[in-house]
Amino acid sequence: MSEGPAGGAGQGPPVPVPRYGTGALADVPPSLLAALGVPGVENVLGLPPVPRVAILIVDGLGWRQLRAHPDEAPYLNAMEGGPVTAGFPATTVTSLGSLATGLPPGGHGLLGVQVRIPGTGRLLNCLRWKDDSVDPAEFQPAPTAYERAAADGVEVSYVALGHYRGSGLSRATTRGAEYRPAEGLGQLVGRTEEALRLGDRSYVTVYHADLDSTGHRFGVGSADWRHHLRFVDVLAQEIAAVLPAGSALYVTADHGMVDPSERVDADTVPELRAGVALLGGDARCRYVYAEPGAHEDVLAAWRAVLGDRAWVVGRDEAVDGGWFGPIGPEMRERVGDVIAVPHADIAITASEREPWLALMVGMHGSLVPDEQLVPLLSASRP
Repeated sequence: MSEGPAGGAGQGPPVPVPRYGTGALADVPPSLLAALGVPGVENVLGLPPVPRVAILIVDGLGWRQLRAHPDEAPYLNAMEGGPVTAGFPATTVTSLGSLATGLPPGGHGLLGVQVRIPGTGRLLNCLRWKDDSVDPAEFQPAPTAYERAAADGVEVSYVALGHYRGSGLSRATTRGAEYRPAEGLGQLVGRTEEALRLGDRSYVTVYHADLDSTGHRFGVGSADWRHHLRFVDVLAQEIAAVLPAGSALYVTADHGMVDPSERVDADTVPELRAGVALLGGDARCRYVYAEPGAHEDVLAAWRAVLGDRAWVVGRDEAVDGGWFGPIGPEMRERVGDVIAVPHADIAITASEREPWLALMVGMHGSLVPDEQLVPLLSASRP
């Protein structure tokens, strides 16, 4: 990660900005398309030509967490490759948007778990997507890599749990792919093998969510998480074992995870409530939407309370600092007037508005390496 200026006086170390354009998740789709022979895209990562590609996305598999557990994940740790940066914020919605479109977050607009719907006083939860007034194809209007590949004659498939099919997030991120439901590890392998053998060229995305949910519930420091990592290692090995001739497997993730030991409750600290109209984002990346005219007061209050435990900046400072990559005017209004990103061992919860969040052990979203760095590993069969 490259380093940008610190987020305000006394706000901690320099900000490690994601490596957009040189080594971020957004660089993976165009590089894969180029490897598949799709014209008009840049192979930023220098991936070798191949007619068939599977990319396994393991939700919550951070690079640092993977490297810390060689005994639980011997196959993954032996694969070729290294880390790339997820993008900001380091969360599933945003990273799936980048893996779908090949754009940094500012380009696709899926800028976090909870963002304000411009022109309204409402938040959109992009994971649950219960607001029927928001059309996923309009909220995330960028063409997907799947659409581009399909237009060039590539057989494109998306393999994941059936209940994600048709969700708002899936409609925003899987356009152009044939959705192939898979309800367990064995089906993930079977559907992937089947999809890879279609046509003369194939592009298969495989998504596995359970490592992330285990981390949220028990923490990345837990035995539960380590045991599930063993299953993930087997999953990757089994997919590699069924690769047809002339194909490659890439393994990546959407974010890492940490287990913050301290909570700052924005619902019980008066200074963190004053002048705040909406509180979005997540515990490791807060979007604070200020009441009209209250922006500077809110910024000062959040900086005073969080001190040197978080980067606390105004929207313009984050945008100008490249946190989101290039961002259009229609996207920047989704970002909070104030952004609070812990780099210390804290989570910013909201016990009244988000009671479920206080139950989580593992969390993510920040710019720190434990959350930003994710693997990009490969195996192939000539």
